[in-house]
Amino acid sequence: MTTNAENRIDPAEGMRSLITELKAVRALAEEGPGEKATAAQHARGKLTARERIDLLLDEGSFRELEPLRRHRASGFGLEDKRPPGDGVITGWGAVHGRTVFVFAHDFRVFGGALGEAHAQKIHKVMDKALVAGAPLVSLNDGAGARVQEGVMALAGYGGIFRRNTWGSGVIPQISVMLGPCAGGAAYSPALTDFVFMVRRTSQMFVTGPRPANVVGEATQVVFLAVQEFWGDVRKARGTAVPLDRVAERAPGQ
Repeated sequence: MTTNAENRIDPAEGMRSLITELKAVRALAEEGPGEKATAAQHARGKLTARERIDLLLDEGSFRELEPLRRHRASGFGLEDKRPPGDGVITGWGAVHGRTVFVFAHDFRVFGGALGEAHAQKIHKVMDKALVAGAPLVSLNDGAGARVQEGVMALAGYGGIFRRNTWGSGVIPQISVMLGPCAGGAAYSPALTDFVFMVRRTSQMFVTGPRPANVVGEATQVVFLAVQEFWGDVRKARGTAVPLDRVAERAPGQ
């Protein structure tokens, strides 16, 4: 006969097992989607989100928010793809000793597209920047809304735009365009104080090519990419996005 004492799990052993599991998940979040995706990002002449944050902030100063958060969406195969972090890295650190809040799209995860969990992470870091009265830097490299999540993704961008307007004139908001940015990933930077771009790497689109074709046929709207208007032009026609600086290359390239 087996007694309850014999069936009882040692609490210390259970805790050690949980800690081991947590360390494994954290390592997965740090690594991202894998070496193949990282190599593809580097082949495009771009750094990963973590590499960009490491270059921006003082060494050892970064404190990450919600690195293990996953989306809760289902359908279109999303239930089988739930990477920790959900394609965005958020947190705060220091630049020359001064506190700065930052978020960076991870293009390796869903092309940097924004879903509900992704958006809520950005909302949180924006709220903290407003409360702290500290600058907010966004490192943009994403495909806009994650269409598989429908209105939840769109609502997420609505929350970002609202916070952009709340922060206008209150904290410095700086956007760095580091890849193809469509939809909300272009609209939000247009609401910030400074927009920096990288020649031949950064692109800003009102929307992606497929929606653009559909809407264009219906309304004869012409969508213009910012990349067509390089040079010393202060504003790109058709976008109303002020180009404060155009870099020849991104750091690390």
